[in-house]
Amino acid sequence: MKIRQMMLVCASAAMMAGAQDFVTYEAFGAVGDGKTDDQAAIVAAHKAANGKGLPVRAADGKTYYIGKGASVAVIKTDVDFGTASFLIDDRVLDNLKAPVFRIEPSGKSFEVKGVATLAQGQKNIGVALPGPCLVEAQDANVRHYIRYGLNQNKGTPQKEVFLVDASGAVDPCTPIIWDYAKVTRLTAHPVDVKPLVVKGGRFTTIANQAESRYSYHGRGIDVRRSNVRIENLRHDVTGEGDHGAPYGGFVTVSYSANVTVSNCVFTAHKTYRTIGAAGKPVSMGSYDISANGSVNVSFVNCRQTTDIHNSRYWGLFGSNYCRNLLYDGCEFSRFDAHQGVANATIRNSKLGYMGINAIGFGTFLVENTTVHSSNFFNLRSDYGSTWKGEFIGRNCTFVPSKAPGALVNGSSTDWHDFGYPCGMPRRIVFDGLKIDDARHPDKYDGPRIFSPFSKKNVAPGYVEKYPYRVTEEVVLRNVTTASGKPVNLSPNAWMFRNVKVVRH
Repeated sequence: MKIRQMMLVCASAAMMAGAQDFVTYEAFGAVGDGKTDDQAAIVAAHKAANGKGLPVRAADGKTYYIGKGASVAVIKTDVDFGTASFLIDDRVLDNLKAPVFRIEPSGKSFEVKGVATLAQGQKNIGVALPGPCLVEAQDANVRHYIRYGLNQNKGTPQKEVFLVDASGAVDPCTPIIWDYAKVTRLTAHPVDVKPLVVKGGRFTTIANQAESRYSYHGRGIDVRRSNVRIENLRHDVTGEGDHGAPYGGFVTVSYSANVTVSNCVFTAHKTYRTIGAAGKPVSMGSYDISANGSVNVSFVNCRQTTDIHNSRYWGLFGSNYCRNLLYDGCEFSRFDAHQGVANATIRNSKLGYMGINAIGFGTFLVENTTVHSSNFFNLRSDYGSTWKGEFIGRNCTFVPSKAPGALVNGSSTDWHDFGYPCGMPRRIVFDGLKIDDARHPDKYDGPRIFSPFSKKNVAPGYVEKYPYRVTEEVVLRNVTTASGKPVNLSPNAWMFRNVKVVRH
């Protein structure tokens, strides 16, 4: 221990003298033998680098072991992990929520005063800011996303995030979605303009052996800064047994703007079961990447190590309260937006058995993508199967994992209050869609545009407690089936009786 402390002192002295233009973990006592706990040295190295504004460089070929400690290595400068490996041991932890690394902004978040109300589409929040910020608005008097089903809950306060410049002008690409009769909190997260780059690294998590319940682990890289690029990283998982607690994500992006994750490899976690809020068994969601309260988050040329069609592993990605999410050139088991996304794009990608799951606003565009799932789009029924805007699919392939398969699936749970009006996209367009349904059961009459949606007898005289909005128009252009069967409207003819279907 004394030797490592002396190394810390010497390293600090060398830094002060300007002896090198980057920081290494070894200068602060890291061994890199895969056995010695190097967490303290890694934390110290980043602290010193942040103080001098110097990048950090890991040693190629070394393996840094990260033990049970709760200390977080704060990243504020560029990092090159190179071909170094990091072994993260989650079997015994002091704090399961503490990330290994946190990428932090240069400025601190602050409360914005003087804004009493906000209106949908408002162009300016009416106050000046020190610079561009990602603003989080909240009205604690209104509850949204009152979840239904096995993981039911009482919802969350109405909130959203949007970009604002120094004059208070709202970025038109992130418009205000809700009306706020009373703004109970308005938080500004300053946007760093200079990009920060974290690249390389081979990370392996030794999975936790905790009880299978909702105690989400957060041991990874937590991004809390805008304008970040994460490149050429790989994350593997080992040591999963017949039980374990779920993960919130190895790479998590929270309250940040303009974050790109590219050419990275991730690993889906095993699916475990627990008892949900309704007192019944339920599968637990576990993620390797996630995004929360962030805008302009892109995943480019990324894939997963586990089979995207293997249902033993949970879907890779989940998000809440995000805007402008992008998959480009990705091969993942699913896309998922739980508590809403405003605008999403998937292109040049391949999605596995979990498919596309979302609720939200704006335009959901899917291009040049293959979806292997029961449905092409799945509107999450636990949050009201609701989308305010359009679904657009262009030049895609849909491979139904089971017949008959639907282009749009959901459920009109019209007896439950989700905290907002629910309904389907106003308009749905599929332009150039190949439905690969050559393998189908007997008595198969073709795929459907819509699944039944309602389990009730939706017929003349039925009155909905919470009315559900149905799509107005569906456009099918150059849509073909391998089976030669027609694309049918829905088994629930009454519910979709007024939908205009345009076929070309």
